Amino acid sequence: MSTLIFVQVLLLGLKVTEATTDTWRQCADLVPLDLLSFVLERDTSRLAPGVHMEEAGGLRGVHFSSPDSSVSFPSSQLLVNCDLFPKEFSMVLTLRVTRNAAKRNEYIFSLMEPRNVQKRAVNEREEDRGATLERNKEQSIIGEEQQREKKQVKGDEQHGRIILGLKLSEKRLHFVFKGHAGVIKHWVFRGIQLADNQWHTLVLAVGSHHVRLTVDCNSPLEIIPSGPFPSDLNIQGSRFHIGSRGRWKGLFSGLLRQLVLVPGSDATHQICPSSDPHIAALSVPPRLLDLPVVRSSSHRHGASYDTEERVSVGLERPCAELHQGQLWFNPLKKGLYLCDGTTWITVLEDHKRLDYVLEHQVLTTSSETHDVEIFQVPGVGLMAAMAHRSTAFGSAVYLWTKKGFQLYQNISTYGALAWRHFTVGKKIFLVVSNSEGAPDSRLSSDSDYSVIYKWSKRRKQFVQFQTLKTHCARDWEAFSIHRHTYLAVANHRQGNNNHTINSVIYKWNGLAKSFEVHQLLPTSGAYDWEFFMVGPYHFLVVANAFDGVTTSVDSVIYVWINGSFQVFQTIKTFCATDWEMFQIGSRVFLVVANGHRLHGNGPSQYTINSTIYELDIGGQLFVRFQDIVTYSAVDWEFFSLGEEYFLVVANSFNGESYSLNSILYRWQGYEGFVPIHWLPTIGCSDWEFFSSKGESYLIYSSAKAPLSKVFMLKTY
Repeated sequence: MSTLIFVQVLLLGLKVTEATTDTWRQCADLVPLDLLSFVLERDTSRLAPGVHMEEAGGLRGVHFSSPDSSVSFPSSQLLVNCDLFPKEFSMVLTLRVTRNAAKRNEYIFSLMEPRNVQKRAVNEREEDRGATLERNKEQSIIGEEQQREKKQVKGDEQHGRIILGLKLSEKRLHFVFKGHAGVIKHWVFRGIQLADNQWHTLVLAVGSHHVRLTVDCNSPLEIIPSGPFPSDLNIQGSRFHIGSRGRWKGLFSGLLRQLVLVPGSDATHQICPSSDPHIAALSVPPRLLDLPVVRSSSHRHGASYDTEERVSVGLERPCAELHQGQLWFNPLKKGLYLCDGTTWITVLEDHKRLDYVLEHQVLTTSSETHDVEIFQVPGVGLMAAMAHRSTAFGSAVYLWTKKGFQLYQNISTYGALAWRHFTVGKKIFLVVSNSEGAPDSRLSSDSDYSVIYKWSKRRKQFVQFQTLKTHCARDWEAFSIHRHTYLAVANHRQGNNNHTINSVIYKWNGLAKSFEVHQLLPTSGAYDWEFFMVGPYHFLVVANAFDGVTTSVDSVIYVWINGSFQVFQTIKTFCATDWEMFQIGSRVFLVVANGHRLHGNGPSQYTINSTIYELDIGGQLFVRFQDIVTYSAVDWEFFSLGEEYFLVVANSFNGESYSLNSILYRWQGYEGFVPIHWLPTIGCSDWEFFSSKGESYLIYSSAKAPLSKVFMLKTY
């Protein structure tokens, strides 16, 4: 009986252990965590033992004279309700390192295991060390470090084993963490010049498959490690140590001004660009504000200081009667607030900004997709029409739900290349570009037909309305001029070889209740139309891609004069596939997507510039503003978040692969657009921006794989 009870207890213990492991909580939805403020602000009446304030270069910093327990704390006090360290995060730190410190190994911070875990790990480390030395690319550096650690095992048993830390050595910055099977990993950035008695701000951004280091807002250094940062890094019972790893050896000898953990995102773009990048701030402890330090004559590290604070800087600040009249600057919200004795009153506050891009939905489609059109149907919701290549399955209309896009309606199409949504009065329409004839088509073999569908309120779906003869139509554009509705079709080619043909402008006939031909415009392999207005003037620009010999052809901007479009300006393009018009303030821009260079039987060049043009009002023409390197670009999408402006490009092919990064750019004023996010895509054919219930999204379609992806744009 006793044996049976023992077995039952053992099995129960195993079940409990398994359940506990399965329910380990990931750190999620955390705000930036100011580690340095947490240490300094716990007791505002005095500085912690072993901590002194020093002034250098007109700025305050913290100097650590001992690894006192007062500068460490349980991780659970900040990483609340979670057992695992965030799998993606960034660290923001501002420091000043003396030249004498360059030859030492010093820990800026560390996260250490509890002592009981260390006792079990000592023998495991001895077994793993030989294999680790052979695998690690930083063998010479880490080998020496591990030999030193071998002599320190006894000391480590008393202080715990490292889970994660940031270590500085001669011209190197080491990101140290516990990998799988307890093996200590080192990701090393070489050639980092920090020991120069100057202030420097660093952002270390750790993603699932990369780690980037940005120093003083310069171009980031990137490491692509052999394996990802662990998603199951257990931090139960662990402690943060600021300025050390809880030991005298490795104590940080420099000055530390800022140390912030930002879970779940890359904080680089929260502080960069900066007018003073060496001291760019996300959250600086109030005690280290830029007020003169009153030095004590009895100690070279002045511990007394002026307590009057005109402006406090940080992520959170109390507001009580004691703080009345005090200003607080929140670097995360870019806001300035005034305390009235009870609450913070907004003085200035920035609008929401893009923080990072998160994959939200992978949508499996019936075939490859050339185009996505996003639109609203009143009373039904947000919809997406996708132009699928397959004639067997046709194309599909999806409805946006809490779970993302869900299939709503299938529509028979034949090599669909594009959809366009438009309205005539209160009537809702969709028009599709078909590049192949239907099996029972009575049109000539060198023609296709495109179809207009009308929304049926009774049936709550789109039904066929009108058929129009087209020639491998690549795009439709709908617009209104003087209360009249027009459709422009981009006819790409007639037959297999004739690219120099007419594209057509159709006009809505209210009496006949159908579209009729209004104007023919000569085009060369037309790929896209873009309609826009500047003041009272109406413009239409065509993307000409190929004239039968070369992709170096003129694309044409037309202006509406006396009831028809007339040539306004021609611009040399290279297999132009898309035009996107946008405005920033009073400035008007056009950006073209250039696909590739080709002449005759020569080789194609897919890595070429796409160009942004700006309207010169005085000269009455568009002039070159910025060139951006693209890879067989087929689409641009412009959008704004708050007061920030963005462009995303669809890179489709680089001459070797369709698996490329499509790039998101942000407007930087006089610098133009700069890249901020690299989004992995496969044969990307289109980007669309949309919003729903306060959240913002991007969706891309793939012309080379039966999938589309939705990305959520996380803002702060």
